[in-house]
Amino acid sequence: MRQNTQLAVVGGTDAEASASMRNEISTIFEEVLGRPVSIRDDTDIVEDLGMDSLGVMNFVMAIEDFYDISIPLDRIAQIQTVADLMAAVESLRAGHAA
Repeated sequence: MRQNTQLAVVGGTDAEASASMRNEISTIFEEVLGRPVSIRDDTDIVEDLGMDSLGVMNFVMAIEDFYDISIPLDRIAQIQTVADLMAAVESLRAGHAA
């Protein structure tokens, strides 16, 4: 006889998920830059964090490894802020290329 079970939805609110992802991204920035950083959704990755092109590519590779995704080069060019990055990661994790 098959047992009837229900699956509970585990997780928090969208705000909690965003805060969690922001913390993960902040940790990756700190590892790549070798210094503490403070980020918000409107933080400009290049201007506010002072990243050069090599730093950006190292950061992109770290994000790809951490989230097990591949960010297409044309998509990288569209990412300016932390919010842009979070949206791109969420989209790519959900299986959407654009």
